[in-house]
Amino acid sequence: MMKKIGAALASLFLLVAAAGCSSVAKAEDIFNQTPNWAACEGDGFQCATVKAPIDWDKPEGKTFDLSLIRKVTDKAIGSLVLNPGGPGGSGYDFLANNWADIGTEELRSAYTYVSFDPRGVSRSSKVTCLNSKDTDHLLYDSNDAEWGSAKDLKLQRTELKKFVDACKKNTGELLGNVDTVSAAKDLELIRTVLGESKLNYLGFSYGTFLGTTYASLFPEKVGRFVLDGAIDPRVPDEQQSINQLAGFDLALNNYLKDCVDNNIDCPFKGSFSSAKAEVKQFLLDMEQKDMSTSTDRKLTISSATTGLIMALYSDTYWQYLTQAFTEAKSGDGTTFLRLADFYNDRQDDGSYQGNSLEANIAVNCLDSRSSSKPEAMAAQNAKLLAASPILGRYWQNGALTCEQWPYPVAEHPESYSAKGA
Repeated sequence: MMKKIGAALASLFLLVAAAGCSSVAKAEDIFNQTPNWAACEGDGFQCATVKAPIDWDKPEGKTFDLSLIRKVTDKAIGSLVLNPGGPGGSGYDFLANNWADIGTEELRSAYTYVSFDPRGVSRSSKVTCLNSKDTDHLLYDSNDAEWGSAKDLKLQRTELKKFVDACKKNTGELLGNVDTVSAAKDLELIRTVLGESKLNYLGFSYGTFLGTTYASLFPEKVGRFVLDGAIDPRVPDEQQSINQLAGFDLALNNYLKDCVDNNIDCPFKGSFSSAKAEVKQFLLDMEQKDMSTSTDRKLTISSATTGLIMALYSDTYWQYLTQAFTEAKSGDGTTFLRLADFYNDRQDDGSYQGNSLEANIAVNCLDSRSSSKPEAMAAQNAKLLAASPILGRYWQNGALTCEQWPYPVAEHPESYSAKGA
């Protein structure tokens, strides 16, 4: 999550542009491929790549390598394709690192789990934008303008323009074709090359939207579908953002109540209301002045809000939030910064693991786009503040993220009824 420049991006590495891309002779060759599975990752995992069109409207045009991984079982009755969410999540890493925890032992024995890096993600011709140094600047640095002022918005737009230009230069044609509809058509390709008459699918979070889109496009090919944490595609993006923010607001309230009521190490010694006031003031203070850490990097308002949101994803992280606030009261922002680094996939050496940030933005900007007209953003900002008086301030102006995206919004299915599935 990013504030100042990062605030806009939150609410929602040089590579040759054609790297991993080639052409096929005929469109039908795409569906007649046989994956060349080979051992990888150890302990029964196999990996392969298949060619997929960059643009499904031009199946005989340029292709890219779609990266697949599966966990072979002896008595499988078929394949179960998984997507971990995102958008921008690596299915390859998800399966390789979590196979033993996905579903029951009975389910893992019954199906060969298959996953993939969606187009534009990690091993599948990833969306590439800034180098690590410039990514640091985008995610962590704050400008000196008053929060939400005209100057602030102008500076954000300038930084976002640099980001967008870098994405276009370093990714090439694929950048305009990483939308969810195209990814759903990749799922149909995966079903075909796996030799399955129906697609069995397990999707989490955004993966439910991908699965819903597939079912709407190919209802007759739907097998057994599990959509965990379903996203309603009929709900506008603006409301989705409000709903998500309301969830984080609830999580913050639950944390603070538990902290003041049950935790002898709680850094907030007063009431629940006073604890909320302290958190709000902490963030307002961070807008004015950075905080030292045990490293040579400073905690900024960008990284403070990112770290806070990271720790609200699960109550298992509350202990780190308590540690972060305890340190911050002594002028030490180390744990908040580490939480932000974890959220952003930033490594200790300053590099970034994967490309979930870039892919997330690219997919979201092609799937839909909110109005960045002043009156539209002002109306949305007011709703965000109402949803969370503390956090809403840092979710404002999210429409800036896609305002300068160089490709139009992709076409969606006429409906998501999946009639006949």
